[in-house]
Amino acid sequence: MDETMTESVPTKPFAPFEWMLSARYLRARRKEGFISVIAGFSFLGIMLGVATLIIVMAVMNGFRKELLDKILGLNGHILVQPLESPLTDWKDVAERISQVQGIRLAAPVVDGQALASSPWNASGVLVRGIRSDDLNNLTSIAKNIKQGSLEGFDDGQGVAIGRRLADQLSLHAGDSITLVAPKGAVTPMGTTPRIKPYKIVAVFEIGMSEYDLGFVFMPLAEAQAYFNRSNDVTSIEVFTTNPDKIDSFRKSVTEAAGRPVFLVDWRQRNSTFFNALQVERNVMFLILTMIVLVAALNIVSGLIMLVKDKGSDIAILRTMGASQGSIMRIFLITGASIGVVGTLVGFFVGLVICLNIESIRQFLSWLTSTELFSPELYFLSKLPAEIDVGETTAVVVMALTLSFLATLYPSWRAARLDPVEALRYE
Repeated sequence: MDETMTESVPTKPFAPFEWMLSARYLRARRKEGFISVIAGFSFLGIMLGVATLIIVMAVMNGFRKELLDKILGLNGHILVQPLESPLTDWKDVAERISQVQGIRLAAPVVDGQALASSPWNASGVLVRGIRSDDLNNLTSIAKNIKQGSLEGFDDGQGVAIGRRLADQLSLHAGDSITLVAPKGAVTPMGTTPRIKPYKIVAVFEIGMSEYDLGFVFMPLAEAQAYFNRSNDVTSIEVFTTNPDKIDSFRKSVTEAAGRPVFLVDWRQRNSTFFNALQVERNVMFLILTMIVLVAALNIVSGLIMLVKDKGSDIAILRTMGASQGSIMRIFLITGASIGVVGTLVGFFVGLVICLNIESIRQFLSWLTSTELFSPELYFLSKLPAEIDVGETTAVVVMALTLSFLATLYPSWRAARLDPVEALRYE
């Protein structure tokens, strides 16, 4: 009789009756309602944990990519500064550097601090003198002109200012802006500030509030005269074709300069900012991983309670010929189903939110009548999200692995249950 019963129960892995029992245990009756609640919270925890991880990682990647594009779109990948003597030979040096393979642009610039003012307001700015051709090659500026034009930039005494600066000073293209520099003409009474009005020929909007508020572009020759620089420049901004391989350009640029120079690359200039962003990203990943881990522990507690409640069922199945492996697989399927479905739903929820995150932000801002993403605080004018396939895959694999590991101990406990002990008091 025992042999007949044993043969009647399928022995191959993940047999249909194992799936049937697992599905039955996931549909709790009234007296098993508490177990069902724990399973529901486990599902929600894993779903929210995976979705939140994907969204946060995508937003952090978006921040880094957008900020990197904005910063490197305006500032050179390598800053060439003079040593021993001023850069009076900047034309020849810039020409030689621009001939180096992989160098997209070598732009001589004159930088200086000034106070920009209008009849209504004033703000501190960085004035950058640059040639018209070089400014037109900076696509972050040339392709984002909102008012006016850069045509004939070198011919007149006009300047280009950012959109946020124009709004703060209540100015438009065609208006005049007054620049005040602390070091002006030298007189017997000392150095007097230089105050000069300039016509606004163009208004640009990069999308990074710090640049749109703090930069004023001026023709190079005019900037040399304004800041008392006799035919020399502050530095040469060098733009490469691949900023991630900046180390490979340093030696070539130094040799091409043909004079003593000091090089500073974009990583050194922005190291504090990007290191802080990386630390914040890693910490957020660890914190949000805890959500998935807690949800996985809920699976453990829920399955242990289910095994306890189904002790008599397990004993009857064992006496009917079900193997320990079958019992273990039944509870493995039960627990893993929660984790797998929760992970997949969390993945799709995270994906949908990432693809529509700016629309969601605008809707929430409208709903709450508050500015949820202030450009003054976050530098960018819109919320970015960049989904990294490798990171998203790692999140999904991690959640599935934790969910599977969480089912091992309760399933092992169920398989080890002694039928005699389980049925003794029934």
